[in-house]
Amino acid sequence: MSPEDIILAPVITEKSNDGLQAGKYTFKVNKKATKVDIRNAVEKLFEVKVLNVNTVMVKGKEKRMGKTSGKTPDWKKAIVTIDTNPSEKTYLAKGGKETKVSKKYKDSIEHFMGA
Repeated sequence: MSPEDIILAPVITEKSNDGLQAGKYTFKVNKKATKVDIRNAVEKLFEVKVLNVNTVMVKGKEKRMGKTSGKTPDWKKAIVTIDTNPSEKTYLAKGGKETKVSKKYKDSIEHFMGA
């Protein structure tokens, strides 16, 4: 699946807006997507470093329209925690030399809520 097929839409609620300060973004995702798929899709689409992915299967509600009743579809929600303070990482390479890795990551998702 492509990243556009995995991330369907942002979920904008009061609770999801409270998590934005902590770097937690909520998305409606494909029901068949795994946590690894969601992590890779968010990193590729928004160029951020993902620290954690939590998923929830949201059950559909019973709805009535006059005499007939039906059910809204089930959907999957992903709460993605991003790194709000990306920094350089250092490690020891061959020969004991320190090597720095500095990838350019963003510290927020600008497209979220039309910002």
